[in-house]
Amino acid sequence: MGDGNVFILDNGAFYAKLGMSDEDEPKTILNCITKAKSERRRPFVGNQIDECRDVSGLFYILCFQRGYLVNWDVQKTVWDYFFSSECYPVQFSETPLLITEPLFNFGSIQEAMLEILYEEYDCDAVCKATAVDLAAFNYTHGPETMDRKKPLCCVVVETGFSFTHIVPFIKGTKVREAIRRIDVGGKLLTNHLKEIISYRQLNVMDESHVINQVKEDSCFVSQNFVEDMRIARKRFPDNTIVRDYMLPDYTQIRRGFLRKPNEQPSEAVEGGEELQAIRLGNERFVIPEILFHPSDVGIQQMGIPEAIVDAINACPEETRPHLFANILVCGGCALFPGMQTRVEKDVRALAPDEYEVNVLVPKNPITYAWQGGKQYSQSLSFLKSCMSRNQYEEYGTKHLVEKYES
Repeated sequence: MGDGNVFILDNGAFYAKLGMSDEDEPKTILNCITKAKSERRRPFVGNQIDECRDVSGLFYILCFQRGYLVNWDVQKTVWDYFFSSECYPVQFSETPLLITEPLFNFGSIQEAMLEILYEEYDCDAVCKATAVDLAAFNYTHGPETMDRKKPLCCVVVETGFSFTHIVPFIKGTKVREAIRRIDVGGKLLTNHLKEIISYRQLNVMDESHVINQVKEDSCFVSQNFVEDMRIARKRFPDNTIVRDYMLPDYTQIRRGFLRKPNEQPSEAVEGGEELQAIRLGNERFVIPEILFHPSDVGIQQMGIPEAIVDAINACPEETRPHLFANILVCGGCALFPGMQTRVEKDVRALAPDEYEVNVLVPKNPITYAWQGGKQYSQSLSFLKSCMSRNQYEEYGTKHLVEKYES
C-alpha cells in the first residue's frame, strides 16, 4: 500500500476538501463547474474561476442536487481536474483513497461512485465514510483530545450546503434512529438573501456568487433577535447594525466589502467610479436565523437547538449528560459569528438543569471533517474498512455499499 500515505477527499456539495494525509491543511476547491457571462465559451472547473476577469452573473453547474451526487458527468470533469497536474497529481494505483459521501446515501449512487473510482481512476483501495463520521472521529481522537478526557459520546451538527444533520454518536457508533435532518443549508440561505435584496433594492437573482460573498462577509447570528430587530428599525447612527456592502466592479475590486453608511470611500477605490452599494439592515441576522427557525421561510421543521435536544432525547437516558456536554458544530454555516454562543444558549434553555451543556465550533469548521479523515487514515479501523481492487473484482460493489433499509 505504498508509504502509508492516504489521499483524503471530503467531497462536499459546494466545496471539496482534498489533500494527502501527511499534510497539515487540505486544499478547499469549488466542487462544480461555473460559466461566466464575460467568457461564454469557457467553462471554469473548480478554482479555475479565479482566472475569470468578471464573475458577475456566474452560472453554477453543480454535481449535487438536494445533497446527493446525481450529476456524474460534471463530477467526473471536476475529479479529472482535482487529480490533474494543475491541482493534485495522484497515482491511485499506489495510494489508498478515503472519500466522503452524504448520510443515508442511495445504494445506486454508492455503486456508481465506486465503479467510477475503480474503473476510471484505477484505484487500488477505497474507503468510504460520511463527513459526520470523520468529524466525530476528529472530536474523540483528534489532537485536541490530548489535554481532556476522551469523550465517549458526542453530537455532531453538520450544517453544510444542502442540509443540516444532527447525529448523536455513542462510543463511536451513530445512533441511527436519533439522527435528525433540517432541510436548511448554505444554498437556501444564499437564495433567500438573493430574494430579499432583489425585492427590496436591486435585482440580484442572477448573482449567486456575489450574494454568497455578501452572506459570508456580512451575516451574523443574533443573540437576541427581538432586540436586534428593534435596533435595525432605527436610523443611523443609533442603528449599529446597518452597513453598506460595496459591490465589486471587477476592474479594481474583485470582492466586495462592508462599510459604515457615513464612511468615506477607501483609498483602494479612489480615482475610479463610485462603487454600487447594497444597504444591509436586518438582513444581516435574519438570514442565519433561518437555521434556528426554518418556519420563517415556510419549512415546517425544528431549528438546530430543538433538533439537538430532540435527537439527544431519542438516545438512552444514561448517555444524555455526556451528549449535552459534547456538542460539535461544523460545516460552512458554522462560520457565522455568534453561532457557538447562540446554539449553547438555546440548548441550555431547553435542556434539563442538571445537565452541563457544551458547544464547540472548531477554528476551521469547513476542514474539520477532513482533519478527522487524516486521523482516521492512520488508525487500524481504516485498513479494515478499505476495499481493495481484488475484492472489487471478485465481489463487485455490493459489499462496500451500506444498506439503509431498516
